[in-house]
Amino acid sequence: MKDIYSTLTLHNGVELPQFGLGVYKVEEGQQVEETVKKAINLGYRLIDTAAFYENEEGVGKAIKESGVPREELFITTKVWNTEQGYEQTLAAFEKSIKKLNLEYIDLYLIHWPVKGKYLDTWRALEELYKTGKVKAIGVSNFQIHHLKDIMENSSEKPVVNQVELHPRLSQEELRAFCDEHNIKVEAWSPIARGRVLDDSVIQEIAHTHGKSAAQIILRWHLQNSIIIIPKSVHEERLKENADIFDFELNSEEMNQLNQLNVNERYGPDPDTF
Repeated sequence: MKDIYSTLTLHNGVELPQFGLGVYKVEEGQQVEETVKKAINLGYRLIDTAAFYENEEGVGKAIKESGVPREELFITTKVWNTEQGYEQTLAAFEKSIKKLNLEYIDLYLIHWPVKGKYLDTWRALEELYKTGKVKAIGVSNFQIHHLKDIMENSSEKPVVNQVELHPRLSQEELRAFCDEHNIKVEAWSPIARGRVLDDSVIQEIAHTHGKSAAQIILRWHLQNSIIIIPKSVHEERLKENADIFDFELNSEEMNQLNQLNVNERYGPDPDTF
């Protein structure tokens, strides 16, 4: 990645920015509107929301007021667990696109693999993709067995799997599987909600580069070809998160960070949630 505008090519040919903004727990109304506008102003082009976040309306308003052409932005939203199933998902999508006030969504994801529902939900996503209302379809919080289930029972495979991923949960087996099947991996909670920032290894590498611990972790993600959507509502932090394109971690540093994995989740386990 050269800069904040750099993209990865999904297996259907769509270009997805590798760096963006997540808006989980950003309040609907003024807070989310201002946050998204500030981020877009700083060069962010990927905005990731979800029906469950209850702030799609504010995200849509900020997009309209940003002054940046719609086609230069990449907007992701997700269908929530209680709205899964074929007909329910189609209805949920219409609610989301109306709230966002957009003509199309760039990426639509299944938020969690709801047992007995996600295959029907996926059929609805395939339908939305065929009609052009969605440019790409994917999943979130899917394990290898869920992905295999979709690939064995569907005509389209996900372009993205968005999962909890950070140095203490590096998901190497899942990443290898996704890589083999050309499914891009996206990290939610890329800095583990701040829980890994005082790790001594990360601190030492940060000191070497004159960067913050968060910047080191975000850079580690980029160099592992992971899409990241760090969340902040503070302009200084939005700037800091984006200031990761003027240095590179060497192979020894990458290896040190790769060794921090202890398979520790801070969010729900997709198999038991």
